[in-house]
Amino acid sequence: MICYEYINQYIKKLINKNQGILGDMEEYAHSNHIPIIHLEVANFLSVIGNMVKPKKILEIGTAIGYSAIFMSGFLETGGSIDTIERNYEMVDLAKENIKKAQLEDVIHVLIGDALNVLRCLDKKYDMIFLDGAKGKYSEFLPECLRMLNPSGVLISDNVLFKGMVASDDLVVRRNKTIVYRMKKYLFDISNHEELITSIIPIGDGVSLSFKHRFKGAKLLP
Repeated sequence: MICYEYINQYIKKLINKNQGILGDMEEYAHSNHIPIIHLEVANFLSVIGNMVKPKKILEIGTAIGYSAIFMSGFLETGGSIDTIERNYEMVDLAKENIKKAQLEDVIHVLIGDALNVLRCLDKKYDMIFLDGAKGKYSEFLPECLRMLNPSGVLISDNVLFKGMVASDDLVVRRNKTIVYRMKKYLFDISNHEELITSIIPIGDGVSLSFKHRFKGAKLLP
């Protein structure tokens, strides 16, 4: 967690608990130690999604399909979600959950290494949710920007990586490379000529990037 735990707990109390399949998936993820997006991050996604009203969503990092199923709740009528996952065990679980949610015609699981899959895709998306391998966000970025529509949004999860990105004192030796690469990613999206980016300290850190309609556009004159 990035902000004080008592603040996180207070925020979570304000969020209505999910029922049905999402509630069941939350319990399964907790019991089996499978990471899914924090409730406050899911709520943030919902706010942005309902503002953007995306027709096409790309997700990098499917896991058990929780966030893809969640995002289907604000997808425009007739829209679709492509989600990438390389772990075959997770793919099977995700497909099972997507079937239970009766979203097989809406959510499509793309199997393989994310970077390889991204390079093979030739589509356009209104929203991209980046929640894959944390050390590869910078490698994913050019492909994401290539496919992100003007006025689309790129949302990236876990960007503060347990606070290590913001404080060298917290960095664990085995995570030095990931932290270094995440810092590079945050610098890149914060200084990219096509993006306006805000970094929000909820969950494990979330970044929201808006793609300009014109390269070189500036927030202020």
